[in-house]
Amino acid sequence: MAGSVNKVILVGNLGRDPEVRSFPNGGKVCNLRIATSETWRDRNTGERKERTEWHSVAIFNENLAKIAEQYLKKGSKVYIEGQLETRKW
Repeated sequence: MAGSVNKVILVGNLGRDPEVRSFPNGGKVCNLRIATSETWRDRNTGERKERTEWHSVAIFNENLAKIAEQYLKKGSKVYIEGQLETRKW
C-alpha cells in the first residue's frame, strides 16, 4: 500500500536499567521498558488522574545498543523514535 507510515515516537522514563544481550554472531540487542504517563482532571470531581502505559522497546542497532548500555539507567528520560513491529510469543 503506497503512502503508508509506520512511525512511533515515545518520550518517557526507563522503568529499569537497559538489558543488553549478545548473540553468538557478536551482534547485540538492547531491551528497554519505557513508561509514558498521561494526566487529566476528572470532570465530575476535579480530582487529578494519571495513567501510565508501559512499552517494550528493542534496539537492534549495535552502536545504539552500546550507547544505551553505557549511558542509560533506570529513571533516565528518553526520546525514542522507531517503527512498530508486533511480535508473537
